[in-house]
Amino acid sequence: MLSFSRINRNIRSIRRYRQILGVLIKYGFGQIVEQLNIDYYIELGRRIVTLGTASKGLERLTAAQRLRMAMEELGPTFIKLGQVLSTRPDLIPKDFAQEFIRLQDKVPPFDSKSVEQQLFLQLGRPLEDIFASFDSTPLAAASISQVHRARLQNGEDVVVKIQRPGIDTIIETDLDILMAFAYLVENHLPAGLVTDPIAVVREFRRVIRRELDFTREGRTIDRFAANFRNNEAVCIPRVYWEVTSPGVLTLSYIDGIKVNDFEALRRAEHDLQLIAQRGADAFLEQVLVHGLFHGDPHPGNILVLPGDVIGLLDFGMVGHIDETLRHQLVDLILAIVSRDAEQIINHLFYAGNLTEETDRRQLKRDLAEFIDDYYDSALQVIDAGRLVSEFIEILQRHHIKFPADLILLAKALVAMEGMGRQLDPEFNIIEHLRPFLLRMMRERLSPGHISRETRHLGQAYFNLLKTLPSDLKEFVDRINRNKFKIDLEHRGLEKLISDIDKSSNRLSFSLLIGAIIVGSSLIMLTEKGPQLFGYPVLGLLGYTFAGFLGFWLAIAILRSGRL
Repeated sequence: MLSFSRINRNIRSIRRYRQILGVLIKYGFGQIVEQLNIDYYIELGRRIVTLGTASKGLERLTAAQRLRMAMEELGPTFIKLGQVLSTRPDLIPKDFAQEFIRLQDKVPPFDSKSVEQQLFLQLGRPLEDIFASFDSTPLAAASISQVHRARLQNGEDVVVKIQRPGIDTIIETDLDILMAFAYLVENHLPAGLVTDPIAVVREFRRVIRRELDFTREGRTIDRFAANFRNNEAVCIPRVYWEVTSPGVLTLSYIDGIKVNDFEALRRAEHDLQLIAQRGADAFLEQVLVHGLFHGDPHPGNILVLPGDVIGLLDFGMVGHIDETLRHQLVDLILAIVSRDAEQIINHLFYAGNLTEETDRRQLKRDLAEFIDDYYDSALQVIDAGRLVSEFIEILQRHHIKFPADLILLAKALVAMEGMGRQLDPEFNIIEHLRPFLLRMMRERLSPGHISRETRHLGQAYFNLLKTLPSDLKEFVDRINRNKFKIDLEHRGLEKLISDIDKSSNRLSFSLLIGAIIVGSSLIMLTEKGPQLFGYPVLGLLGYTFAGFLGFWLAIAILRSGRL
């Protein structure tokens, strides 16, 4: 028996389906709705008139611009999805990834009464018992949460991040719908718009659920603070765990100047060149030393404190690079710097995912041309942002998928270099990269690292040898019992099967209409039964019904665009 909450969730899903489909049609994606076979959620009369149409003003916009506007209208889940996809140009077309960068949370803040209710619900105490003062006007408001200034009872200034009431329910409903859409896209739409949509939604579901739990972000901040505890050039906010919960995050207030407010920085007599250097070193240390890096280093998340100290904010989006991936990344960078196309392909094979669609010969040619563009350039004049963007374009062109954290790293690297060059026109992040690469190379050649790698390799081979006899025995036993089988999977036939299914259904429908017409004609010839205007009523009803079915079939064929 279905629970009441489950029924409510199903009702919300149906309403949300209709809202999403309505917005898609509004922005000119009616044809996609048709291809996905989900337009039955919209009234038949309405869809015949409006499906696939957009206003004249919207028709002048690109598909990427219209989809970005649709996402903004659909709310927090879709805005976050677009923001995540903007970091994955290897999964979606480049113009869509660039457009999704512009996605903004255009939502009003929730009222002070809701703030008090959320604080009591999350912390179990009224606002006045927790804070000596609390500013009801938020510093910032987004689709998932908003941030307030406050002061604890002990006099310490803090910022309080509070989750929007009911946002978790909205997001869970949208995640169910997105997964259903992903299966439909995989089965009904041609490849090209999104690579592996089901995997994309699963990854997004993991990311946004982690973001909804503020205690995870708090633990991440603590890790950053531990990583930089001996670095006086970097400031990480403190987490006040006694007033933190899954829906509330309380951090120490950091008072500084935004890194892109150059006039204010000059008035405060900050050293812009030193700030650029410290920011680059801090970012590279996160990636190549700690394996945990800030995934969204835009100017709003970086402050400059007295003494040219770098303050980092908002750790909702972070990337992880384990030791193996770090060494693979170093190998790839060294291969690019040494201009060795064959080695780049080998490292792509191990770090990425060369699919059957990858033409290794064409990939090598493209990489050779990519290397030639930078062959005579000195390292200090290479634009790392442009280099990374062009490299990602090559990956996308050849259907090479990389771990999400590596793509996030590439985007963060481009953002860091852009900010560095604004602070210091002579800034070049590759120059800052050199000492970290040398450090990792020395570490790789150290006796301790070699001993550790040898031990791991020996353990792996030992485990293989230990299980090999039993695996071979099972293999032979299966052959002897005629239980050995090979599963074959057809690929690329789904669309053909779908088209054949539609064609057979239409053919059956046509035969049914023909049978009704023939039967009605026989009834008309017999002239038996009730009469209307001198004709048998059953015959007239048969002709009418056949005509209605024929009109319906004609409309379906015309709307599919396949006469």
